[in-house]
Amino acid sequence: MKLLKALTVATMLAASPLMLMPAQAANIVETAQSAGTFNTLLAAATAAGLAETLATTANITVFAPTDAAFAALPAGTVEDLLKPENKDKLIAILGAHVVAQKIMAADIKDGVTEVPTLNPNVTLKITKDAMGVTLQLSNSAKVVTADVGADNGVIHVIDAVLLP
Repeated sequence: MKLLKALTVATMLAASPLMLMPAQAANIVETAQSAGTFNTLLAAATAAGLAETLATTANITVFAPTDAAFAALPAGTVEDLLKPENKDKLIAILGAHVVAQKIMAADIKDGVTEVPTLNPNVTLKITKDAMGVTLQLSNSAKVVTADVGADNGVIHVIDAVLLP
């Protein structure tokens, strides 16, 4: 019994420095990977050469379509976008999903707000009302999960791929 108590105390003392260290948060890409529902988005970001940007740029907001949102696009669309010759089009689409500032759900005012995206040709219209938060471009997407934190920004999960 004394040996068990001694081992328990020794284990607690040995572990205590680890408990005092702050936990490392994951970046946007790592957070999306761990969720397991953004495989198409991550494949698209890699094909577009944007994965590193999403992993290292500070204070960004990503409106992240799920795999189901990509699957809802017309048949063959994703495969076509992933082709090297369509890289510019893919960059334009993905850039429309990223804002160069960290926007938490509480930061979004009721009514309509417009924010510039990483796609210099796209301003995203965000509507917040009693029904929730909706994004509008040529189509619309609803935020289904807000404020998924990452060490370099925030992810808001959306139910559709925004098309500029």
